[in-house]
Amino acid sequence: MLTSDQFQLLVANLRAAGWANGDIEWAENIQPPQDPEAFALETIFVICNSGMRFTVAQKIFDRVKWALQAGNSAADVFGHKAKAAAMDTIWQTRAQLYRDFMASKDRMAFLRAIPWIGPTTVFHLGKNFGEQVAKPDVHLVRLGKLWSKEPQALCEELANMTGLRVATIDTLLWRACATGVLCTRTGNIGAAS
Repeated sequence: MLTSDQFQLLVANLRAAGWANGDIEWAENIQPPQDPEAFALETIFVICNSGMRFTVAQKIFDRVKWALQAGNSAADVFGHKAKAAAMDTIWQTRAQLYRDFMASKDRMAFLRAIPWIGPTTVFHLGKNFGEQVAKPDVHLVRLGKLWSKEPQALCEELANMTGLRVATIDTLLWRACATGVLCTRTGNIGAAS
């Protein structure tokens, strides 16, 4: 497990690489979606992002967003027919989905019921909607195994230690692992690659 000093070193290395400030500002200020379109677009982005690198997913999402806002189908620009059908349904029912989400007593359970939001992506979407959850992606799962903690418990412990939100800790650990600042096999901290 990282000590406070080690975590500060990790953040300093991310800052030196140009990442930490934007990540911290974004994650510390995440709010629930403000309208049905924001709800639908973030949900669709998470579906695009599942199983893909961010850079690939962003390009697909941009095309899908354009198609949907133009009144077309996601299937017109995205070859994964099942995901495209889910995206079309989410877009067409966004007003009702948004109302139901905002009224829900258990928002994570509500999100789990959305097509193509699975057992891992629900945490990605929940985090992006302001819930205090950590996404158990490959990086956080490896860190959890290394330090004998579940990803949520790991992020909660670091959040309590630092005063940052769980979502911020999740984002910083993911970024550190994705850029090579933090090795998921050893827990060693280095410079970003």
